[in-house]
Amino acid sequence: MAEVPFQISPAFAVPFVQTMMPSADALNPKLKALFSSREAEGSAYANIAPTMQIDGNLFESRFDLFHWEDPDVVTLREFCTAAVFRAVAELNGYDRERLARFRMSADAWFHITRPGGQFGMHNHPMATWSGIYCVDSGYPDGAPVESARVQFMHPVPGAGAFSDMSVANMRAPWSNRHKEIALQAGQLVLFPSWLMHQVLPYRGKGERVTVAFNAWFKELPEPS
Repeated sequence: MAEVPFQISPAFAVPFVQTMMPSADALNPKLKALFSSREAEGSAYANIAPTMQIDGNLFESRFDLFHWEDPDVVTLREFCTAAVFRAVAELNGYDRERLARFRMSADAWFHITRPGGQFGMHNHPMATWSGIYCVDSGYPDGAPVESARVQFMHPVPGAGAFSDMSVANMRAPWSNRHKEIALQAGQLVLFPSWLMHQVLPYRGKGERVTVAFNAWFKELPEPS
């Protein structure tokens, strides 16, 4: 009897990229000190016209972070930019010659979150890639991150409309559950900007410090 074709394949998959900053142990304390000093200057570096409601337990900076010339910010910017370019190249199959014609623009900012702080559901229109870099998870000594997880909504609206045991334990990439990531210091997560997400409340006792950015691209014409 001939074998009956039977294939299971993913469709409409959402790419996530996760990587680690090699020099995080040295870099992150300097970034945290810099951001704390900028926060202390109040409105000079604060986002004074946020599009989201922000409570007093979270500080959001202006969106020009990647334009700062501070050496530690430059190091972070170069690391994040390289990660985005690598993701774009691998996901699209671009070679070095094609990629060399791309120019990336980005808005970037930092958050300092204190106990009870959170950030509501949103996405990032008018960008293609977004990233979150963790400077300080808010849990010292590498303790497990118990809160402030980044929660990504399943992008298929009807995915959870009905559920029984036949779909309750499906493995990735077919699961219909939301995706949560507990960021560790030095970790960078990249995801498509259209994906809805939120940051759950921080229940630690210190400060959770992160950098976020949105990126978009233009391609220069081929040399004549």
